Amino acid sequence: MSKTTAAITAVGSYVPDFVMTNKILETLVDTNDEWITTRTGIKERRILKGEGLGTSYLAIKAAEQLLEKRKLDPKEIELIIVATATPDMMVAATAAYVASEIGATNAFAYDLQAACSSFLYGMSTAASYIESGRYKKVLLIGADKMSSIIDYTDRTTCIIFGDGAGAALFEPNNEGLGLQDEYLRSDGVGRNFLKMDAGGSLLPASEETVKNRQHFIYQDGKSVFKFAVTNMADSAAKIMERNNLSHNDVNWLVPHQANKRIIDATSNRMGLDDSKVMMNIQRYGNTTSATLPLLLSDYESQLRKGDNLVFAAFGGGFTWGSIYLKWAYNS
Repeated sequence: MSKTTAAITAVGSYVPDFVMTNKILETLVDTNDEWITTRTGIKERRILKGEGLGTSYLAIKAAEQLLEKRKLDPKEIELIIVATATPDMMVAATAAYVASEIGATNAFAYDLQAACSSFLYGMSTAASYIESGRYKKVLLIGADKMSSIIDYTDRTTCIIFGDGAGAALFEPNNEGLGLQDEYLRSDGVGRNFLKMDAGGSLLPASEETVKNRQHFIYQDGKSVFKFAVTNMADSAAKIMERNNLSHNDVNWLVPHQANKRIIDATSNRMGLDDSKVMMNIQRYGNTTSATLPLLLSDYESQLRKGDNLVFAAFGGGFTWGSIYLKWAYNS
């Protein structure tokens, strides 16, 4: 009897209509298009506008696109995981609301938070549920409304992040396709380098925290860059070594879209040509939990059954890792 693996069988995505270009940012902070492009690779990012619209709105849109493309009855979905660093609200799971809104009435749902590694960790979680045999259809959504926690007077962060969502359906596979191996890590030393000070149990919201602008994301860019370059590249190289993959065996690198220089360092370490590296950072910026599924959606038409994909991500906390997956279908 062949081993059951967890394969991605459908993807969907959504980005808001409003495009915030580098030129627009020049009117908000002391920066310019050339500086941003040279250091990050970002030209524009999408921002969710509208009263009462949160991360759930993005997630629902991405899920609905997947359901429509796959012609899938939402009642067939048994579990929904929303990977996000910006849930709609504290306590109440955003995923539960998403499930109800898309009509997935037979699914249980919960959120998963590991900063920019959230979707990567979610892939491991979704695959484990499928491989256990308990569930046949698990929907993993990566979604973040980063504009809700960005200080647009802080040029170190506001140039980087955007809003968006992507979704992937995981199902059982008996052809040896799907998730093959994973290498996931974390280190609490990163806690103070990339964070949002207030709003959690450590520093509850108060008049003082609002006045001190502590409800916005803070990043020590140099420290994060140093850790990210090293660990994303190391984890991707390790997953290749463990699975005896040469640069010729890897069809695609699916890297977290944080900074083009980090992506380049990872692909160089793997010995990959640029033609094998998925990239959309120039259009969306860093959408945190949404970068990996947005790449899959954008490149879906180029993917072929049996392609070897290596995913790599790095996030606050610190969290990072790599996953080796064999693509399961031709679009």
